[in-house]
Amino acid sequence: MAHSSNDCFVICVNWIILLHHAYIFPLKVSFDFLEDCAEIGVKGISFVSDGESTISPVFVDACKKGHELGISMAVGSNAFVLTKNKLEEVEATHKFTHIYIEQSLHSFRSGFSSAQTLSTLSRFNGIISWMCWDLFGIQPEMIAATSARKQAGVGIKRGDNAKEKVLQFIIDKYPDIEIQYTKHGNPKPGTLDMCDSIIIGLAGDKLVREAQTT
Repeated sequence: MAHSSNDCFVICVNWIILLHHAYIFPLKVSFDFLEDCAEIGVKGISFVSDGESTISPVFVDACKKGHELGISMAVGSNAFVLTKNKLEEVEATHKFTHIYIEQSLHSFRSGFSSAQTLSTLSRFNGIISWMCWDLFGIQPEMIAATSARKQAGVGIKRGDNAKEKVLQFIIDKYPDIEIQYTKHGNPKPGTLDMCDSIIIGLAGDKLVREAQTT
């Protein structure tokens, strides 16, 4: 499933429908979709989902195919399963140019963070940053969550719940993404993190485009 507008040359794909169901939809379906996109002049495809795109068994092959067709490929990911071997598979045919990572918190937020949380996030960011440098020779750029939201166009006023605002922004911008909720009406675990990763991707894309025009 995908959606696009008449004034945009980038298709945002509900990746969970196309790839997480790869056991139903064979790899050929993904390839046919990408070929159709190339034929109508799509310049870029961003994989976004209400699940983790990179666990799909056809993720790497789809990235390679898109690159072969001249399509700029992007993905929002929590990076937990992006092992060195998997990244090397993608790097073999797809040239990475920029990498953006959400900057870990630098201070406590009452009720939201702890010393253990801050330490864990910092270590994880360090591991991912080193892996990116080791594999691609690219120094990742860190973006603070507040800056990324501003770059992406998320309007947040004093007193607003930032997470809820980001969620609504993603729902409005990508209506094909099916947000799943618990029986109590709250977004399922991981949903807000997925939204944050998309915001980082949007912010990074804007920064790259602005740099290219200056």
